Amino acid sequence: MKFGIGLPTCTEGMMYPVPFAGPADLARVAVEAERLGYYAVMGNDHLTTQRYVRESFPDPPAFYEPLVTSAYCAAQTSTIRFMTGVIVMPVHEPVMLAKQAATLDQLSGGRLMLGIGVGAYREEFEAVRPALKGAVRGDMVEEGMAALRLLFTERRATFAGRHYAFTDVEMYPKPLQRPLPMFSAGNAEGSIRRAAQLCEGWLPAAVGPERIAEGRQRLYRHARAAGRDPAALSIALQLVVCIGRSAAQAREAFMGSQLYAHLASLGGSTLKDVDTSAYERINLIGTPDSIRRQVAAYAEAGVDHLAGLLFVGNTVDEMIAQMRLFAETVVNAE
Repeated sequence: MKFGIGLPTCTEGMMYPVPFAGPADLARVAVEAERLGYYAVMGNDHLTTQRYVRESFPDPPAFYEPLVTSAYCAAQTSTIRFMTGVIVMPVHEPVMLAKQAATLDQLSGGRLMLGIGVGAYREEFEAVRPALKGAVRGDMVEEGMAALRLLFTERRATFAGRHYAFTDVEMYPKPLQRPLPMFSAGNAEGSIRRAAQLCEGWLPAAVGPERIAEGRQRLYRHARAAGRDPAALSIALQLVVCIGRSAAQAREAFMGSQLYAHLASLGGSTLKDVDTSAYERINLIGTPDSIRRQVAAYAEAGVDHLAGLLFVGNTVDEMIAQMRLFAETVVNAE
């Protein structure tokens, strides 16, 4: 099992208080994650503030663009990988996104992984792309993934879709990795199908081992139908972590955190099929012993990578303390 840390790029006001992390804090988290033996850090992507965040805090949050932030952190690290969790494809243009991703993969020595998804907040899409207000975002994600793959692999790429189009684009340098790993983010059937047909893996969030096992079977069926080897696909799961010396201590910290409020906000979108009473059971909330058992259950269900783990904390110091305890008692436990 590989473990990754959620880098607080676009998380103020959602997962964490306002203010939370500045540029030096972002680099400190990445450097410390590498020192502790984590596999990757994952940056979230937002271009504008959500309504519920504006209503909850008097000051706006600082959202740091994840690819630029990853480049900044890559220059201060040597082995840890950088994952996006997730690039919201419908608010981006694929040629520019491909250029940014390929450049970052080259500059980091081949350490980039792209998690790509619809995005949890339709209001954000409509604010940034008002001319496409009625568009089906899942279709835009599928087109965007196909366009990125062409740009990453073809000497001259031409694409003519309903939402994206470009002609005879010669984009170099290509990514250092061949292929550059792409993950389809989301829990819905369309996300699983896109993972099987177009990506190197599936990136679900906040679902239990039973749903992971069911999703893996659907992932494999779609892959076989597309003529792809299911064994070549990874499953990288995003969860919240609150580790404590006692179950009561961990539960109290989780229930009183901004992260819990954020999960509740996703009840009408990303987590609409998840019972809020199950948040504590699904996420890694508890003692080291109980969390190790949960990790084993997820591994048995087919998870290869616990990616972008979101550690509870009201300050960066509290977040890093959680990272250290988790590394000591779970990641590096004998």
